[in-house]
Amino acid sequence: MEVKGEGPAAVGIDLGTTYSCVGVWQHNRVEIIANDQGNRTTPSCVSFTDTLRLVGDAANKQAAMNPTNTIFDAKRLIGRRFSDISVQSSFLWPFKVIPGPDDEPIIVVTYKGEEKRYVAEEISSMVLIKMKEIAETYLGSIVNNAVVTVPAYFNDSQRQATRDAAFIAGLNVMRIISEPTAAAIAYGLDKNNAATCAGGKNVLIFDLGGGTFDVSLLNIEEGIFQVKATAGDNLLGGEDFDNRMLKHFVQEFKTKHGMDISGNPRALRRMRTACERAKRTLSFTTLATIEVDSLYNGIDFYSQISRARFEKLNMDLFQKCTELVEMCLRDANMDKSSVHDVVQQLLQDLFNGKELCKSINPDEAVAYGAAVQAAILSGGGNDKVQDLVLLDVTPLSLGIETNEGDMTVLIPKNTRIPIVIKKEFTTRTDYTTSVSIPVYQGERSRVRDNNFLGRFTLSGISPAPRSVPRFDVCFDVDVDGILNVSAEEKTTGHKNYITITNSGGRLKLTSIKLKMSTIRRKLERKIPW
Repeated sequence: MEVKGEGPAAVGIDLGTTYSCVGVWQHNRVEIIANDQGNRTTPSCVSFTDTLRLVGDAANKQAAMNPTNTIFDAKRLIGRRFSDISVQSSFLWPFKVIPGPDDEPIIVVTYKGEEKRYVAEEISSMVLIKMKEIAETYLGSIVNNAVVTVPAYFNDSQRQATRDAAFIAGLNVMRIISEPTAAAIAYGLDKNNAATCAGGKNVLIFDLGGGTFDVSLLNIEEGIFQVKATAGDNLLGGEDFDNRMLKHFVQEFKTKHGMDISGNPRALRRMRTACERAKRTLSFTTLATIEVDSLYNGIDFYSQISRARFEKLNMDLFQKCTELVEMCLRDANMDKSSVHDVVQQLLQDLFNGKELCKSINPDEAVAYGAAVQAAILSGGGNDKVQDLVLLDVTPLSLGIETNEGDMTVLIPKNTRIPIVIKKEFTTRTDYTTSVSIPVYQGERSRVRDNNFLGRFTLSGISPAPRSVPRFDVCFDVDVDGILNVSAEEKTTGHKNYITITNSGGRLKLTSIKLKMSTIRRKLERKIPW
């Protein structure tokens, strides 16, 4: 759905796992907007105290002093179920996460002396409100509309949940676009000669963020950005490298002093901060120092880690990144020599020494591309951006369960969107009058190994022996990558449909409206959060 901007400007927001960024098209170029601290990126962090709710830099500064009430990594929980193995394996947070009534992860904090419970969408909405306020301060006007980015490998549930978070924040989401596609827009506008090669340029976007990893291969030709293939992992990011180092030094402290700090949130938070700093240091030196005063029971901690040791700790993660890049190339039927430019890092060896593109700021590229798309959809911008066309793809295969557990794919992964595909099915039992249609997303041949999205029932089928009734199942994926499924019985014309909502992992509509009304009431009365 394309919505014309209601306000004077529509913004692009990169809602990141660790940092977020907002941009706007102004004066015939994208302006990346600095926050009140003068920083062009803002920590995706929310902290609750006895008196205040803090977001961004102020919240990040609270992390060591108030670890159990300072929330980060909400993006790793959004649109997921608490029981997901991937969620359980990520539990290294100092704050408390419990299962909700519908198996959604619930974040528990103490705020103004009371226990409060939030789902990930609500925490993300607080970050989005902060980004909205940053843009409004800069523009001097209300911002209603935004293009929000998500990892290319976000499934349908996570995309829907991101839209919910924006709704709670009071933002109209004009479009959800994939982060690598947004980065490619920034690259394409930076490289005005993208169309000089016959057939355009093939560009590989390698996006290893704080909590997610995406790799996409695009062809850019005369303003048309066509995604050829995408691959990734929603639970692989920079923080996984931090966690490996954290576990290493927690064990080292235990070996040296006979004390386990893993149950102490404050000590863990301080050690994590030191590990994050060391990781950044290792990007330009071969040795980094870890030094934390009075880490635990008054004991100071001092150690060092070499780049070689860091690489050994994370070798399997580096290897996984390489494998996903190679998968993306295979899916696009392209070899490494056909890629003209490589955007981002960690790839020079894989591409036989090919020089990487470093002309765009990786921290701002995604917000830059989102701002361009916002300008296009709101009717702003000049001819340079109005002629751009985005052709994205589905990150994962979509299908239904057949033959008691088989995955029958209707839309294969890397299919261009928007798309509508219809396929005919029949009944498996005699004289049935209804069929249940479970919808899944994934690449495995058995549905039990894939992601369950939803289920609906088609009733009113004329009783007949099995294989006689015929009904069509239609999959409709929109430009946001969100799925609608419908079915129609051919003889009677009975229909039913479902917009996949993943009720086990998303806010109910009534809950969203309640949160929205609360936000508006607070804004009208200027009540502090």
